[in-house]
Amino acid sequence: MAGMKIQDLTGVQKAAVLLIVLGPEKASEVFKHLKEDEIEMLTLEIANIRSVSPQVKEEVVDEFYEICLAQQYILEGGIGYAKDLLEKALGSEKANEVIGKLTASLQVRPFEFVRKTDASQLLNFIQDEHPQTIALILSYLSASQAAVIIGGLAPDKQTDVAKRIAQMDRTSPDVITEVENVLEQKLASLVNQDYTIVGGVDSIVDILNTVDRGTEKHIMETLEIEEPELADEIRKKMFVFEDILSLDDRSIQRVLREVDNNELAIALKASNDDVKDVIFNNLSKRLATMIKEDMDFMGPVRMKDVEDAQQKIVNIIRKLEDTGEIIISRGGGDEIVV
Repeated sequence: MAGMKIQDLTGVQKAAVLLIVLGPEKASEVFKHLKEDEIEMLTLEIANIRSVSPQVKEEVVDEFYEICLAQQYILEGGIGYAKDLLEKALGSEKANEVIGKLTASLQVRPFEFVRKTDASQLLNFIQDEHPQTIALILSYLSASQAAVIIGGLAPDKQTDVAKRIAQMDRTSPDVITEVENVLEQKLASLVNQDYTIVGGVDSIVDILNTVDRGTEKHIMETLEIEEPELADEIRKKMFVFEDILSLDDRSIQRVLREVDNNELAIALKASNDDVKDVIFNNLSKRLATMIKEDMDFMGPVRMKDVEDAQQKIVNIIRKLEDTGEIIISRGGGDEIVV
């Protein structure tokens, strides 16, 4: 690759070069946001790279910066606005090239005009639409916007929409275009088009983590009856073990009173330092020392056992929240001071 030019590189090779330039610490942070197959593909590409010229490194970083800049401008004011600003910063030819790369790689999300609309106002426009149409629109909105809208729907429609979001996969460009056109007429706003994967379990988890507790409970209780496997998958993702950092000390201490010490030692075996610190700081010095010794003596532990132990603790946290003994800070405005 030493003699290659940037135009000879594939997108994956450019990404690999960028991660090399960023260094292991920052690259590991990027990996946290990628899928397993993407990580494997990039890892293999990085391993195959023997040397990269300083010029190619610089050009890859510049291209990445330009695309990030363009995306920021698009979010602020649309493609036209982004193009104007990029022309001033990079020149007309370069601006067209960057915008072309973005639109070609489908990174301009549809319903961008809706994301700039007040959620409560948008609710009035879409609440009487078919649940599948509402699910499609909410999948493209921010979690906070979608939470306001799903919280304002009729109770029977809330669960239906939540289920459709979780089960959504790829959506036809024609369908997206049709829905966008209808909303465009209603809201008289600029439309930015894009066709991509939307919805899924992660999407509804983000929304349910943000919506008020009453709405979340209603949706989850109904899903448990209608779609128990889906409800279980959603519940497991709604509060992960690392989210214990969001609890206050009193709540953490209450949770730890319910946790078996051996389970806690296993759960902490693969945890990051921040989680370990907050747990140990809420235990007595004697108990903290004992658990640390248990962790040292138990040796290697299967990842499956760690995940099972962490899930048991998460289940305890959710149970204590349901009974009102602890409060999980949420984005839906239902935090309670006690």
